[in-house]
Amino acid sequence: MDDATRAEILETGWRIHDAVEDSLLRHPATRGGDGWQDKQRLLLADMALHLLQAALAPGDIRLDKLRNSLHAILTVSDGLLPQAGLREASRNLYAAEEAGVAVA
Repeated sequence: MDDATRAEILETGWRIHDAVEDSLLRHPATRGGDGWQDKQRLLLADMALHLLQAALAPGDIRLDKLRNSLHAILTVSDGLLPQAGLREASRNLYAAEEAGVAVA
């Protein structure tokens, strides 16, 4: 991907992120209440946009940002798909790091 296209996608991603995050922050739902799943969907979209930014940022991919974005997506998704074992998959993202294994 050329630099101009990358920059354009990232700029568009930030605009979308701002709109999604604004909607998320203004959403009145509380855990377990009416509209909670809708609010979780907004949070999932917000985290997906963070993943886009981590994946397309110039230079080498920052694995800490990639790991954090994936962790957030898996954690939120676990509430929507509890039978899928996503929380355990999320824990595995950090397992090598916690065990003292060098990660790139």
